[in-house]
Amino acid sequence: MATLNLHHLRLFHAVARDGTLTGAARTLNISQSAVSTQIKALEASLNQNLFERSGRNLVLTEAGRIALDHAEEIFRTADDLSATLRRSATKRQTLRVGALATLSRNFQLSFLRPMVGRDDVEVVLRSGSQEDLLRGLDALSLDVVLTNLVPARDATSPYLVHRLDEQPVSFVGTRGRMLADNAKPRGIVAAHPLILPTPETALRAGFDAMVERQRLVPKIAAEADDMAMLRLLARADVGVAVIPPIVVKDELASGKLVEFARLDEITEVFYAVTIRRKFPNQLLTEVLSAPGT
Repeated sequence: MATLNLHHLRLFHAVARDGTLTGAARTLNISQSAVSTQIKALEASLNQNLFERSGRNLVLTEAGRIALDHAEEIFRTADDLSATLRRSATKRQTLRVGALATLSRNFQLSFLRPMVGRDDVEVVLRSGSQEDLLRGLDALSLDVVLTNLVPARDATSPYLVHRLDEQPVSFVGTRGRMLADNAKPRGIVAAHPLILPTPETALRAGFDAMVERQRLVPKIAAEADDMAMLRLLARADVGVAVIPPIVVKDELASGKLVEFARLDEITEVFYAVTIRRKFPNQLLTEVLSAPGT
């Protein structure tokens, strides 16, 4: 087999993504005939047809699908190498962290504490949806994703899931709401409107299962998909929040909020999701191995 031409591989990747020679040529700013010629050269070097025509579009063959998977791995490795060498050429290092938008800010700060304030480290923190953050991880624009949702994995998945911490969940509200006769979960649900995470969260799923088992009917005052908003609603005395105490640790310490009761059946688990890399960010290795992580 002839030596693989990486330029041909880039053109093949563009055609596979666009599905047409015309679109790929426009994106690459070269002629359609040049793209066609070089794709044929790549097919000849691999001794395989990589595309078959379907109407006006080009569809990957089985060999083309395999080639695309390998091409993307090659490009990721190349980008990873470039990023690693750029970091080694400068004094300051960068740790790029993605965090689920709904994740506790206190937990994020706790995770990043070993890196924050170091003169030789810049921490770049981005928030977003799980889907967007995992795309950033795949593209190597993020080093790690912090989440309380385990990403779907299969035999070909590149994700590595590190279980960081497990936090209890409690009923939390203002001191004025705390009465002696409703200090247990059943009494709290009966006596108070509740502030709950939205239904798609793991924490809410656990709560709904608990009240179903106990045949309780909660009165829902508010729902929020953001832990910071749950904290603010509890401080505003909208109701009693179902929330991990770590989210409101400052309010608990100051007495603005009180932990009414612990929900022993429910916990929130925090994860760090990384991707298999030949040149891992050494800062990530440090933070994942720090005491308490």
